[in-house]
Amino acid sequence: MPSGQQPQKHYGITSAISLAPPREIDHHYTKKLCDAMKPFGVFEDEEELNHSDTNTFFSISCVGGKIFTFGSYRLGVHTKGADIDALCVAPRHVERTDFFQSFFEKLKQHEEIKDLRAVEDAFVPVIKFKFDGIEIDLLFARLALQSIPDNLDLRGDSILRNLDIRCIRSLNGCRVTDEILYLVPNKENFRLTLRAIKLWAKRRGIYSNMLGFLGGVSWAMLVARTCQLYPNAVAATLVHKFFLVFSKWEWPNPVLLKQPEDSNLNLPVWDPRVNPADRYHLMPIITPAYPQQNSTYNVSTSTRTIMSEEFKYGLSVTDEILQGKAEWSKLFEPPNFFQKYKHYIVLTASASTEENHLEWIGLVESKIRVLVGNLERNEYITLAHVNPQSFPGSKENRNENDFVSMWFIGIIFKKVENAESVNIDLTYDIQSFTDTVYRQANNINMLKDGMKIEATHVKKKQLHQYLPPEVVQKKKRVRCCSAMLVLFLGLFSSLTNLKCYCALVKLVSNMSSFDFPTPSPPHPEEPPLKAKPPSPPASSSITSSTKPTATSSPKEEPNGLEDSVNGAPSKRPHSPTQEDPAKRPKNTDVSIWTTY
Repeated sequence: MPSGQQPQKHYGITSAISLAPPREIDHHYTKKLCDAMKPFGVFEDEEELNHSDTNTFFSISCVGGKIFTFGSYRLGVHTKGADIDALCVAPRHVERTDFFQSFFEKLKQHEEIKDLRAVEDAFVPVIKFKFDGIEIDLLFARLALQSIPDNLDLRGDSILRNLDIRCIRSLNGCRVTDEILYLVPNKENFRLTLRAIKLWAKRRGIYSNMLGFLGGVSWAMLVARTCQLYPNAVAATLVHKFFLVFSKWEWPNPVLLKQPEDSNLNLPVWDPRVNPADRYHLMPIITPAYPQQNSTYNVSTSTRTIMSEEFKYGLSVTDEILQGKAEWSKLFEPPNFFQKYKHYIVLTASASTEENHLEWIGLVESKIRVLVGNLERNEYITLAHVNPQSFPGSKENRNENDFVSMWFIGIIFKKVENAESVNIDLTYDIQSFTDTVYRQANNINMLKDGMKIEATHVKKKQLHQYLPPEVVQKKKRVRCCSAMLVLFLGLFSSLTNLKCYCALVKLVSNMSSFDFPTPSPPHPEEPPLKAKPPSPPASSSITSSTKPTATSSPKEEPNGLEDSVNGAPSKRPHSPTQEDPAKRPKNTDVSIWTTY
């Protein structure tokens, strides 16, 4: 190192892979990346930044307290129209009841505030509302301080002393966000890279913490780790290195942005050496703020497999882009989920009113990963891939007055050796899931007349009964290149019939494009399964319209994804359950007869 030159700051738990500065071509590719992202509305304009400044309003309303933003807004990657996560920090003389009662009533008086509702019994209690058209989730934390200073730094662990667990959970979002920003070498490069990766994840259908993929904070930590490993790289290089690093990552080795610290506050932290349950987490990404937690505990074997495939596909595409063989737009092309699998489960949630429907689909969606876990433990299923996008029910498949949402789960069945045909029974897997949802709805007094769940097995060729043609068979248009025209014309220029040749020239010159199916990354090979005999949709559906009551004694909830961390999930053979037939809802058998 030349004399007088300061050593570069060390980031992360290991040294950097490369300290190489960016080249001119790297800046060129970064500009092209920005241009490719603009049509998707990922950049907020100045008007919207001013429009969504929450501090102006809350500094008036939250007297004595202070508002902190966190999540994508605090990270600086807020997109147009996205919601804002905020935290109200109050001094010790302000009680939680003051926030959820008197402050809540004060908010009611403001005309700009719409859809105001308090969720006080949630795991992280929150007040939700729209302020001037922007959705806001406002949390509350009461600190052991006489007053809240303007320069309060939430990163210090000492502020957690003597706080109740709800306040600690509420503070966690801000503390993690601030720690991530502190641990990256260049905030602007980090932000642009994160915008690209979040857009890619959403377009590829792998952005959903609730459904077992990754949420915003997890993607942010993966990008932050990439920035630590390549501290001088610009966004185009970092996007490529992101795919390089995580396509080769040996899960379940955890991703850490810093060495975990013990603050002697006796709070539970992620530590597989101490907590046996933590040893079964499949894709651990550990938050950098105390108390350290795994942000990806919802990930299942299927969702990890799908994301690993996407990392590899992303690497191959960015290789092409940086070699000048493709444009950045190719990275953001959506996969054709409905052409990828031979078998699907259609999960339908319906209610008789719009208000009930919004409430009902929220609960059903939060439990879909339980169904995925049940299917994964079926000995005949290799992979269960849920599409995070929900679809409205078609008029042909619902009652006229019902409000309906549908989710689709792609299934890959395992080939059974030395067996010509297998009857695969999914009754238990789906029935235990519907029992879980109905029981939860009963427990929180949500279940109302008209709320139903149905699950139907369909083949790929039957999807048109549920979805419009443009969704089932998405295509992209590929421009016909001039070289192909030359090839055609050269091939036929030897024709002696001049009239035929001229007609062909006109035909080819008017040919503006060809249609080709959108490519998808490879997935585990599925054995060719044939239904024998072909069964009508009604014979392969689960219809759980029978609602359990508080006195119906439903079965215990199966060991779903939420509980699988308590022990190694095990495969189980499947056969009809040996329960009292009177307790089983009618029309709940689903069997798939497959022939190899």
